[in-house]
Amino acid sequence: MNRIAGLLVPGLLACGVVPVVAQKRAITFDDFIAMKAVGDPQLSPDGKWVAYAVTEYSLKENRGTGRIWLAELETGQTRRVTEGPGSDRQPRWSPDGRTLGFVSTRQNGPQLWVLPIAGGEARRVTNLGDGVSDPVWLPDGKGLLVTSDIKWPADQEIDRRNGDYPTDARIWTDLLWRHWDDWRAGKRQHLFLVTLAGNAAKDITPFDHDVPTIATSGDGDLAVSPDGKEVAFAMHGDSTVADNTNVDIYLASPDGSGMHVLTPGRGADNTPRYSPDGRWLAYLSLERPGFEADRVRLILVGRSDPKGLPDGRGRTVGPNVEATKSWTLSVGSYTWCPDSKCVYAVVEERGRDNVYRIDVPSFRRSVVVGNSGVNTNPSLTPDGKTVVYLHQSNTQPAEVWASGRQLTHHTDSSVAALDLKPLEPYGFVGALGDSVFGWILKPPGFDPARRYPLIYLVHGGPQGAWDDNWHARWNYQMFAARGYIVAAVNFHGSTGYGQKFTDAISQHWGDYPLEDVMKGLDVVARLPYVDSTRMGAAGASYGGYMIYWIAGHTDRFKVLVDHDGVFDPVSMAGTTEELWFVDWEFGGTPYANRALYEKWSPLNLVQSWKTPMLIVHSQLDYRVDLSEGYQAFTALKVRGVPAKFLYFPDEGHWVLKPRNRRLWWSTVLDWLDQYLKPTGTGAR
Repeated sequence: MNRIAGLLVPGLLACGVVPVVAQKRAITFDDFIAMKAVGDPQLSPDGKWVAYAVTEYSLKENRGTGRIWLAELETGQTRRVTEGPGSDRQPRWSPDGRTLGFVSTRQNGPQLWVLPIAGGEARRVTNLGDGVSDPVWLPDGKGLLVTSDIKWPADQEIDRRNGDYPTDARIWTDLLWRHWDDWRAGKRQHLFLVTLAGNAAKDITPFDHDVPTIATSGDGDLAVSPDGKEVAFAMHGDSTVADNTNVDIYLASPDGSGMHVLTPGRGADNTPRYSPDGRWLAYLSLERPGFEADRVRLILVGRSDPKGLPDGRGRTVGPNVEATKSWTLSVGSYTWCPDSKCVYAVVEERGRDNVYRIDVPSFRRSVVVGNSGVNTNPSLTPDGKTVVYLHQSNTQPAEVWASGRQLTHHTDSSVAALDLKPLEPYGFVGALGDSVFGWILKPPGFDPARRYPLIYLVHGGPQGAWDDNWHARWNYQMFAARGYIVAAVNFHGSTGYGQKFTDAISQHWGDYPLEDVMKGLDVVARLPYVDSTRMGAAGASYGGYMIYWIAGHTDRFKVLVDHDGVFDPVSMAGTTEELWFVDWEFGGTPYANRALYEKWSPLNLVQSWKTPMLIVHSQLDYRVDLSEGYQAFTALKVRGVPAKFLYFPDEGHWVLKPRNRRLWWSTVLDWLDQYLKPTGTGAR
């Protein structure tokens, strides 16, 4: 039955004519790739405008193009303020609100540009060889700090040996020579002070470290004090950085002089933020060394009084205090209130991201935005009465909101034509007797009298979660559009359910999570509208590991899809770049604790593999090396199990380019259809 999208017109009813209302339809890839991506909202200093980025994707150009937009907070009117060649991103307001700095690729790669808001043309400020990112204004508005890669002379042996005959070869002598999809050998990331008068750019961190840190980084690892006399940044100060997480907050003058460390711990500290009144410096901290998924704590350092600050109730707080001490959840990002009396923090909680207000210095907390979807990037108007943030859900791509009111509407018309069912939560008793939760999504045109095939999704991380969001890669609606029930479980190890629950997966990759996954499957398989004889599973990264692990433990699934999965933890430990990750997850190196690596290795269960499997892996995946996919595919073919390999030479751990995303979705969905549809669509 058609859904009535609007009111019937009285005049037409009087004539006996019933208007035709278009029926909503299932999402297609063309719909999916055409959705504009809204992000990075930045509130103007006077609180009247929000600058934000909008990215549109093109199959023809095989890339995304970003533009900077402005939204008026009072009226909701929007306008685009950048155009032309290249792509624009990271808008940042000058302290007086008269100028917008941003990064644009319109000339000589990603460079810093400034645009007068009152009118006039944008002008380029930098011309650094590897471009810039993450601009931060100085309080006087006369300059900015930016981040840029440089060639590090001590690591350029290959250039000296090549001479006049360059090659594509590389030489390196240190670990972490690559990171995610980026070769780091011979490069360092440094901070540059850019002065608008004269467009000069000076390297203020000319030493053998990445500044800010490359690994175990936070949500913006650079801040400038309100008086402009000090900068804070996150840096890994050790001589080796691949085997530990010793990132600290460092302080220096804006010209780089007087640098010294603020945080002495061996865990990772990042995301420094000065309070507007200059009395506090806050940062995020992971206490346990070597664990990148530890509970993220909000720490405050009193700057004006080394003995601490009064809390208004006769007690002294500080000088170094955790604002989230009694919490079991993590702070993902945060911003100070304009009066410095509170912090607004993003907290992942049971499949959603909520925004909390944390009073300072009493540290009382309350939810101010939440209980629906994912809410991020908060900022407050100068009077503290309106919070601007980014909101998204499984049925709505990200848009800018202001205190419960949708401010931008770039995706509304596209979404209105689509039949997008909301996620439905479900729970059960899983491993260790704990409550475990997940999501169920029904397909377009759902009929409760029918029985549908099931796609069971397994998330990566492993310390991650399936949230109520519009996923840019593993989008729930795209699976459901093919006529599938979609289920996704946040098993032990998932974030947002307390740190004890997150910790449970470390050194237990194959027992507690598998028990949760299978018990969650039992619940879904018993639903009257699920055909338990037609079930498939898919996952990426750790989710890919679990797909390989599942293949050796059960034949309940008729088909499997594995993206960038870990096939053999031993070989993964020798080819990944962040060594602390495998050391923590498997209780040491494979040389010292080989037994645990072998215990949880899918390689050792290949003799039980029977289920057809599609493997997707990419050349530039430096987190889980391409060889993991090669090994698994070889094992499948040797075993005589139906298998297919989808290889991307130009992607990393994620598939990002529009044409590759199109190929990914068509290949994955057709592979599932081939084994789960009774009449079959075939593998197209």
